[in-house]
Amino acid sequence: MDGNSQNTAPPVEGVAGGGTAYGWSHDGLHTSTSIKGSIDPSEVPSADLVHVWCMPSTANVGPQELPRDLEPINLLAARNERESVQIALRPKVSWGGSGIAGLVQVHCNDLCSTSGDRLVVGQELTMRRVVLVLGVPDALVPLDLPVSQETTAVWLSINVPSTQAPGQYEGDVIITAIKTDAGSLAQCLSKAEKHKLYTELRSCLDIVEPIEEKPLEEMVERVKSARTSIRRVLLSPSFSEFFSDNGQVDMMDEDAISNLSVRVKLHLTVWDFIIPATPSLPAVFGISDTVIEDRFGVEHGTDEWYEALDQHFQWLLQYRISPYFCRWGDSMRVLTYTCPWPANHPKSDEYFSDPRLVAYAVPYRAVSGDASKDYLQKEIEILRTKTHWKKAYFYLWDEPLNLEQYNSIRTMASEIHSFAPDARVLTTYYCGPSDAPLAPSAFDAFVKVPSFLRPHTQIYCTSEWVLGNREDLAKDIIAEIQPENGEEWWTYVCLGPSDPHPNWHLGMRGTQHRAVFWRVWKEGGTGFLYWGANCYEKASVPSAEIRFRRGLPPGDGVLFYPGEVFSCSHQPVASVRLERILSGLQDIEYLKLYASRYGRNEATALLEKTGLYLGPERYTLEHMPVDIMRGEIFTACRT
Repeated sequence: MDGNSQNTAPPVEGVAGGGTAYGWSHDGLHTSTSIKGSIDPSEVPSADLVHVWCMPSTANVGPQELPRDLEPINLLAARNERESVQIALRPKVSWGGSGIAGLVQVHCNDLCSTSGDRLVVGQELTMRRVVLVLGVPDALVPLDLPVSQETTAVWLSINVPSTQAPGQYEGDVIITAIKTDAGSLAQCLSKAEKHKLYTELRSCLDIVEPIEEKPLEEMVERVKSARTSIRRVLLSPSFSEFFSDNGQVDMMDEDAISNLSVRVKLHLTVWDFIIPATPSLPAVFGISDTVIEDRFGVEHGTDEWYEALDQHFQWLLQYRISPYFCRWGDSMRVLTYTCPWPANHPKSDEYFSDPRLVAYAVPYRAVSGDASKDYLQKEIEILRTKTHWKKAYFYLWDEPLNLEQYNSIRTMASEIHSFAPDARVLTTYYCGPSDAPLAPSAFDAFVKVPSFLRPHTQIYCTSEWVLGNREDLAKDIIAEIQPENGEEWWTYVCLGPSDPHPNWHLGMRGTQHRAVFWRVWKEGGTGFLYWGANCYEKASVPSAEIRFRRGLPPGDGVLFYPGEVFSCSHQPVASVRLERILSGLQDIEYLKLYASRYGRNEATALLEKTGLYLGPERYTLEHMPVDIMRGEIFTACRT
């Protein structure tokens, strides 16, 4: 997958009023017969030039998505919740001259309540564009990028602060077809736009300059990356006059926008429930430190390395995820750590005391620097004095397969427990030891793993793949767990389970992504683990194309992308799958609230009554039951 595949992409540009201009190519455009000759969008209603309609966040809006009727957007959100919706655009006719079908400006205004409270554009309201990855809508990129598909989706997110006043909020998303006038665009470029172009071109030079004595493979990668960046600059609206009959985007005055634009009414109900800052369900996600080191060219243990890891950690916290960094060893041995700094460093307390972090991994050996034999003991002695010690866990081995590997876990856990009897060791597994069967059948042997590993594991983390479509088997697993002795049952997904079961692979349905946590709730798991969020193929340049790892389903182990792949931004780019993960974790908080009032059984029954989730092969394919379930909880629990 080339995240910058823009060979025929027309321009996109940030414009005044917080908007963005989109352009479409003529390819695949079916021109309406109702409009003849040259079209001046300043004299024609935008609704005659472009289709606009709204889609829920669970929809995969692809390039061939057909228009629907435009209806107002009605959303419900708790405080400290993010709620998202998509606005789809598709041209009806061409109005932009040769090379492009036309340009469209998209912007929104603040959401205001009758009492004067606001949700501000650029702060609580953000817009991103959905970009295809392997032909599937997935990456949520900045809006100032070319559009190459026939139907384009804008992802609008509303982040409601925990202090926001409850009430009814209203605003508009405004879509305006705009014209291009010939002239010198350079004369009207703002300083910010000039700086952006300069930064893009400077980055190209930075990429290709240090190629002396570099391996041939890396040189080729650097040249490809520079080529992609240069193409991105040349296809920007700044140079549109050179690939169309017209050039400069002529911003309409307010009267024209008011009279001719398509206005999408946005209504948001903010209710008094506050999503807790600390997630109720621990969701620990891995980040490969070696991928960061290779792609961003940072040497392990340097200031730049700490800075890169810190950026990834801080960015992922907004998704109600408790990140851990990971480094793989032989036979699936894994070194995991949430904080790259040692326990005696001030950053350690800063990380572990953050209320958004619900669980943190403690490394079994030093991540960098201290290689002394008593390192582990010293770290544990410091951490045990802290109030956040209850969040700590040790993740030592991923999916042990034989007696030797299981015994390695026992040995390491014994050392940890000699320093801290209350320490929690987490083990992921999908089978018992193959060379020492614990029971006659494979599933029975799998169920007996807790009795085999006890007391060397406290968090038994099992693959959802093992259960297949028999979620009733979860009861057999839970029966083996001893919560009275501090034991927990967590689950995980990876390359399995496959379709139609809930997972986060690219190309699965949106509700299938969100249903991962509906399944966790219904089965009774008390935590969740995901093996990797940035585990794409190795690259040595930040802007190098993203390639998924061979042998894995597309998207497995990759939930966000380097920002440099799509623009000059250094911020990670989220996938729509990551946004749906956040939505699923927020659904858990809704269900937990309902259960606190009416009991867990009633909350689980609500999942089934609304048609949201009945089992791993029986869950809604449409978004409506999502809104029904959330609406039921709102009605039953609002004060």
